[in-house]
Amino acid sequence: MRAPAPSRSLNLVATTFVACVLAHSAVAAETTWKLNAWEPPFDYSRKPVTIDYQPVARAAKPWRICASYPHLKDSYWVSVNYGMVEQARTAGVKLTVVEAGGYPNLDRQIEQIRTCSATADALIVGTVSYEGLTPTIREIARRIPVIAAVNDIDDAGIAAKSGVSWEEMGHSIGAYLARLHPAGTMPVSVAWFPGPKGAGWVKFVEAGFQRALKQSSAEIAAVKWGDTGVEIQLLLIEEMLEAQPDIDYIVGSAPTADAAVSILRAQGRANHVQVLADYFTHGTFREINRGKVVAAPTDSPPLQGRIAIDQAIRAIEGTLRYRHVGPPVEVIDRNNVQSLDLERSLAPAWFKPTFEVQ
Repeated sequence: MRAPAPSRSLNLVATTFVACVLAHSAVAAETTWKLNAWEPPFDYSRKPVTIDYQPVARAAKPWRICASYPHLKDSYWVSVNYGMVEQARTAGVKLTVVEAGGYPNLDRQIEQIRTCSATADALIVGTVSYEGLTPTIREIARRIPVIAAVNDIDDAGIAAKSGVSWEEMGHSIGAYLARLHPAGTMPVSVAWFPGPKGAGWVKFVEAGFQRALKQSSAEIAAVKWGDTGVEIQLLLIEEMLEAQPDIDYIVGSAPTADAAVSILRAQGRANHVQVLADYFTHGTFREINRGKVVAAPTDSPPLQGRIAIDQAIRAIEGTLRYRHVGPPVEVIDRNNVQSLDLERSLAPAWFKPTFEVQ
């Protein structure tokens, strides 16, 4: 005897159930991040392991989190800000953001984090200096957890870190250049713009870049240190081009790359000097697409911002498992720029710097 056909209502229930399962799976996939984890934490000399990291769906309370940035002068830190803001809203916590205005402003950042952290349950700090904030951070860490975000920092007083190896960032773009000009081929000259001396990331990106170049025919003909504001980088590049008119490559921060594209176009030298950046922003994304910048590594700034918020929540609530995690580094050029996951690497065009999440 033939079994009766399922009723339309049963089919509807089954279809709805499957749809719910698929939707739940999609949400779960979206809230699981493939990250690198370092153990012991804060030691980039060891190779990280790959983990599936699940952020807290909802904080136990609307905790108050203070986040301090070196500046919001370029889209890199705006992208970090976007990630923090979105994760704070998702998790249901309050966020207050302060920014020091630039890497020379150590005293200002110290004053800002003292004031901001006084009424916070956790502090997130992207520091202007590797060691300059250490005494203040130790003092604050006696009261609340302190999370390091993005920039390298002395680990005294740090509960957790959201970051990548800036030595790897420097090495990745140096290795890219080395692949274009391997040792033994015709030499090329490079103007190198590491960034501001004393900043928590610069000495590491410098070490990685220099190490990678040993495997190449590239020779560093000029080095210019300075803050990552575009105006300062414009002046440094103009000085360099006047002294070294036959340079083959300009390599430096994302604002360096932005400034270089502008100057080279104005001077009619865009076809003679090539540009690489050691980190990734909206400007480098645009110029890689246009063929004006050769390549840049992305360390997924919005995702680092999200991680930092989640680590702060976990540190407050006592559920912190991974004290040091960060996204994998990927070098972007014209071959893979179209397949880039923009949500992980850049804030949307509509986003504006946000200083309060209530």
